[in-house]
Amino acid sequence: MAQRAKPQPNNPQQPRQNPRLQSRPMTARAVKSRSLSRPITLMRVPVLGQPAPAYLARRDQQSQRRNSKRRFWMMLALVATPLVLVAMVCAFATLGFGMVYASGDVLPGVSSGGVALGGQSVQEAANTLRQQWNALVVEGAGTAARSVNATQLGITLDADATARNAANFGRGSGNAGFGGALRATLGSVDVPPVLNVDLAAAREALYGFAPEFEIAPVNAGVRFVSGQVQPTEPHNGLAVDVEATLAQLQRNAGEALADGTLELVTVAVAPEINDATPMVAMATQLLSSPLRIYAYDPVSDNSDVWTISPETWAAWISATPDSSRPEGIALTLDPQPVEAYLQTQESSLGGGRYIDTAAAALEVQQAVSENRTNPFVRVYHDDRQHTVQAGETIVTIAWDYGVPYPWIQNSNPGVGDALSPGQTITVPTPDEFLPYPVIYNKRIVVSISAQRLWAYEDGQVKWDWPASTGITSSPTWPGIYQIQSHEVNAYAGNWDLWMPHFMGVYQPIPGSDFTNGFHGFPTRGGAQLLWTNSLGTRVTYGCILVSSDNAEALYNWAQEGVVVEIQA
Repeated sequence: MAQRAKPQPNNPQQPRQNPRLQSRPMTARAVKSRSLSRPITLMRVPVLGQPAPAYLARRDQQSQRRNSKRRFWMMLALVATPLVLVAMVCAFATLGFGMVYASGDVLPGVSSGGVALGGQSVQEAANTLRQQWNALVVEGAGTAARSVNATQLGITLDADATARNAANFGRGSGNAGFGGALRATLGSVDVPPVLNVDLAAAREALYGFAPEFEIAPVNAGVRFVSGQVQPTEPHNGLAVDVEATLAQLQRNAGEALADGTLELVTVAVAPEINDATPMVAMATQLLSSPLRIYAYDPVSDNSDVWTISPETWAAWISATPDSSRPEGIALTLDPQPVEAYLQTQESSLGGGRYIDTAAAALEVQQAVSENRTNPFVRVYHDDRQHTVQAGETIVTIAWDYGVPYPWIQNSNPGVGDALSPGQTITVPTPDEFLPYPVIYNKRIVVSISAQRLWAYEDGQVKWDWPASTGITSSPTWPGIYQIQSHEVNAYAGNWDLWMPHFMGVYQPIPGSDFTNGFHGFPTRGGAQLLWTNSLGTRVTYGCILVSSDNAEALYNWAQEGVVVEIQA
């Protein structure tokens, strides 16, 4: 009987079998045979076509070594390439710098007086300066700049000397040396221009435009917030110190204008009012009501009323020092917003009417300074154009418009007395007869047809008197006029009349010394009284006659500027 072979223990020293042999597939019979003869170790059988693990490991190691070498060369290229490029750039820059430096031309970054001169020869730079330098910029601290021709400031340029200085910059020890050359090549440099200054001309010019660069100080003020008056802070202003600016030019004009800009020397200006406390109480009283501006038309004797709320006009309030007041200040209004408001409202007047906004703003300011919130401003009128109708003459047109006919003749030279229907003539504005500021609360009305006079004050009749106007051959002319003069006893040479308490009202002929007006009973020859029994009838030579007592009362009451309306 055959003896079964004794199983051999696993020998750790036994050489490993070839993986290729292990990877060969075994038949079921072979497996059975081996299982009967000795113990076996089960092994993972790789899938057909897949590399064995050891082979994969070696391949990964080889790939890693190749990748490592590749990364090394890539890093070396990354480091070396910029260095090579930098070296090349430096070489070219050095070569270029050497060529520019050796050429003797102005270095690239050099300017003078705000004019770029880089790369130009001395002659080219001089020509460029002559063409471009004259336009200077003048500016002050915190204010807008303006362009000025150098000749306005009395400044002239030595273009040749300036060009030489520009070309020499960076060349030689006395011209900023090699360091200056580098700055002029790599950056920018302003070389001071060589200038001549006429100080008298510069002084005149600087004083002329200095106000453009000045900032007015802002006084302490008030504002209206949620129905309450609150103080506002003061702010300093700026003024141009012309003499200090001139001293700067005199000391070294080239340095002052090295970049083509003249920096004005400015000084702070303190406000006059730094404490708004007194203003608050005063403004509180003023702002308790709206500001009502009465645009008064002396021709129609009517007013347009413009009402401004306290919230709006509180922002217009300012103050000025006033030692006569216990508070030491007086309230007023800034003119700019007042004028702007009036200009807006003016368009609503219509009918060829307008206002003098500057004068009207002063009227409003004056009223507020007197603690009044109801100022009057005057309305003016344009000339009128009249189309002649059939049967009209200059005299009839003048009577209808209330303008003495010589004034219409004067406004239409060459027209003559013969008018044609459809012809257009100019009728002068009634403001020609209102040369004085209007007295708004007084008015005198004379009726030619009724032969009476009414004097009004504050809208109420003060006097109602009989009166006499001119005869047909020397009529009193209807129109809107003013009291223009006062004479205690005036003489009319044409009629040898002395007229007591005479007040001139209008000139029938433009430019003449002859004036019609009010007076009492006249005398002739120093004693004889005329027309004492003729009041209420047309008896004068164009003046308006009232009794001597009434003439004196009217004379003392009606100041110059009171409007006189003479009705037909």
